[in-house]
Amino acid sequence: MKRHINRRMATLAHSEIRAMTQACVQAKGLNMAQGVCDTPVPPVVLRGAAQAMAQGKNVYSRFDGLPELRQSIAKKLAQYNGIAADPETDVTVSAGATGSFHCACLALLNPGDEVILFEPYYQYHVSALLAVEAVPVMVKMRAPDWTYSVADIERVITPRTKAIIVNSPGNPSGKVFSRQELENVASIAQEHDLFVFTDEIYEYFLYDDRTHISLATLPGMADRTITIGGYSKTFSITGWRIGYTVASAQWAQAIGAVNDLLYVCAPTPLQVGVALGIQELPDSFYRDLARDYQRKRDRFCRALAQAGLPPSIPQGAYYVLADASRLPGATGKEKALFLLERIGLAGVPGEAFFSGADGQRFIRFSYAKIDADIDDACRRLALLG
Repeated sequence: MKRHINRRMATLAHSEIRAMTQACVQAKGLNMAQGVCDTPVPPVVLRGAAQAMAQGKNVYSRFDGLPELRQSIAKKLAQYNGIAADPETDVTVSAGATGSFHCACLALLNPGDEVILFEPYYQYHVSALLAVEAVPVMVKMRAPDWTYSVADIERVITPRTKAIIVNSPGNPSGKVFSRQELENVASIAQEHDLFVFTDEIYEYFLYDDRTHISLATLPGMADRTITIGGYSKTFSITGWRIGYTVASAQWAQAIGAVNDLLYVCAPTPLQVGVALGIQELPDSFYRDLARDYQRKRDRFCRALAQAGLPPSIPQGAYYVLADASRLPGATGKEKALFLLERIGLAGVPGEAFFSGADGQRFIRFSYAKIDADIDDACRRLALLG
């Protein structure tokens, strides 16, 4: 038979995150599976997008984004991240951070290239690698603090290794890589001439007085680091799909060409809204964001612990992996479905984030919810007894 699905797609599973979201809708439960971030959008961001639409800014932007957005991102990168980026050559605006990552993979990876990820990993990173026929290679981190050793990385490097992915703050673990850990990755990348893709979408979601460190700022790393970020989470606009990559011009040119092919451009009026938000929101907005989410984390993790589902306390982002060993079921999927049926609370089975059996005991929850939903979730957890 000549008509059949592309062989690459045969390796890609439907996202467990979306599957549990659909199951939650059917069960009319509380969705803490998907990081939809249904907290309020800053008014200035909404106003900027609405004004852009009214003023007729509804046509294509340049393939790599509006100049005002690229300039705003470059200014923010200099002030917050310590990254020097030319907005004309180094910044590519794309359809969300996932779109940015996919463009980078298509531009810089060849079939058979091996790419190192830290496990637990973000499922979409693995799917994007498989879609371009790269080979994901896992470095297992150990709960509850998600630690690993330099030897763990060195052990999996082969002549086919092309890149390392660092997601900090991390999804699903909430891990924030320390400066020493980032320096170790940088040293290995330089020794073996590797790219490093850094997913920094949660850069403002930091707890317990932690600070964000962009790996591209470490000595010798600016030219080999592809920094990926966006405003879906920070501005609570996950449906807008505004992300970006930052890379030296030679890599950015290739990433931009793929972005043009896949997306043409990110939504133009929504780019305007994000640019205005970056320009006008004060530093206190970001401090308040971290403070408010730390409070959500503390309340929800306390409820998990009291319910007998010990959490690995997140250092950043807005996800938590809870140990669901005490729940009935042989797999994380069975445990997650039990929880949904029993108390109407949806989480993601741990298998979505682990390559082996380690994920069977975990469920991931997102606490990017309004306070009333956090209260509701805590009440539901108390019903477990």
